Amino acid sequence: MDKVNLHQLQVTTYIGIHPWEKAHQQTLLLDIEMSWEHRAAAIDDDYRYALCYDTVARKVVAMLEQAPINLIETVAERTADLIINTFKVPEVKVQVYKPTALDIASNVSVSIHRTQA
Repeated sequence: MDKVNLHQLQVTTYIGIHPWEKAHQQTLLLDIEMSWEHRAAAIDDDYRYALCYDTVARKVVAMLEQAPINLIETVAERTADLIINTFKVPEVKVQVYKPTALDIASNVSVSIHRTQA
């Protein structure tokens, strides 16, 4: 299966369980890998058969900016669910990075892999 990838998608939102996190927005970074058969789009050079990564990115950002979220695990799960259900992507991998999570590590992240039910 072919893949469409978004690397380091930036989302600024309220994320975290601590009081200071609920008061200040933080930037998350997302890597998203989506399975998508794009042979028809490539052969015909036709956008109608492609997965529009711009639309995917904008919908993910809009969803995550809507309301505060406690956990980056929730961010990953909601992102995968949105992509599978909205774009009918058969398989998606999401990795969410929270660079400001720890002062003793450069980054923390969670990764998930989901498929259509």
